[in-house]
Amino acid sequence: MRSCAASLRTNRADSTVGRLEELKKTVSASRLNCFHSCRLKFYFRYVLELSKATSPALFFGKAVHWALQQWSKTRWRGGIVDPISLQSEFNSNWEMAQTLDQVDWEKDEETNQRDKAWGLVEMYLRETPIPYDEKPEGVEVVVEADLSSGPKLVGVIDLVRPKGKVVDFKTSATTPQADHAIHRNLTQLTAYSILHREATGQEASGFEVHHLIKTKTPKLVVTTAERMTGGEEDRFHRLVDSYINGIDLEDWVPSPGMQCLSCEFFHECSKHQHSSGGMGS
Repeated sequence: MRSCAASLRTNRADSTVGRLEELKKTVSASRLNCFHSCRLKFYFRYVLELSKATSPALFFGKAVHWALQQWSKTRWRGGIVDPISLQSEFNSNWEMAQTLDQVDWEKDEETNQRDKAWGLVEMYLRETPIPYDEKPEGVEVVVEADLSSGPKLVGVIDLVRPKGKVVDFKTSATTPQADHAIHRNLTQLTAYSILHREATGQEASGFEVHHLIKTKTPKLVVTTAERMTGGEEDRFHRLVDSYINGIDLEDWVPSPGMQCLSCEFFHECSKHQHSSGGMGS
């Protein structure tokens, strides 16, 4: 029995080492943000790859994002968006997505959230600053870029408007302040700028973050930012260096705070025993 247990521990250790090496080969803005917000959360999500049910808020956001993606793709192909057809497709995708994502709905919550999500999309179609006849330069663009610090940067850009204006869609329960919105999304926007330059050979001309606000009366808030500065790019590379060093050290220190209340790994974290030199068993 002792030999079998030792073998299992060795296999688990080998698996973890292999996973750490994979995580150092590529990096994304979402992984960087997770790592620098709470390294223990990063460990649970990306190293142990603990499976969790999709939260209603995440499912809601993904559904809205899917609808806006279809809207952008239709315009990219030169078509005309029909809201009635789009709503039918939205409802079908909502049902299909739940065969892939396990969602913890409360009683009678699902229908309400589906209608609320579509209401947010309808609001956007009415109030978007993007002309319906404007053809995008790119929609859901999957891009990679080799970084000087070693790993490959990977990402998906929601929308690229003419003249290299990068757009990112977000759903939010509260109205963001402009300076807070840019600061909070700076890592992602810098990553997009680097990826856009890799894909086109040109610097992105600027950024727009389109916040779809889930208030009782839905509203749209568009926050703009200028093109990436050299200082912002240097900061991004320092974040990547810290990410690589942290993985090498297996530094999974937790970061307790208000954000813990909505963390999917709250119970795992509260039971966690941290030991010097790496994770405890």
